[in-house]
Amino acid sequence: MNAIEFVNRYDQYLDEIRSVIRPELFPQLEELAQIDPHDLVNPETWFPDENSAKGFVWLIFVRRVKEHQLRLNRQ
Repeated sequence: MNAIEFVNRYDQYLDEIRSVIRPELFPQLEELAQIDPHDLVNPETWFPDENSAKGFVWLIFVRRVKEHQLRLNRQ
């Protein structure tokens, strides 16, 4: 999967995540929705398959959730 395909499917990947997460995690997902997927990959980016591309989006989401939890714990 090339970068163009990834960009075209980015919103679909976010929708798939939304369908399986708890509502209290929606704000972190909304942060991802505000990111232009062009900023996540460069034109040379290539994923071996669609699952790898989905995994990349999941990784970014999980990192956002962990960062949010760390901020809450510091308060």
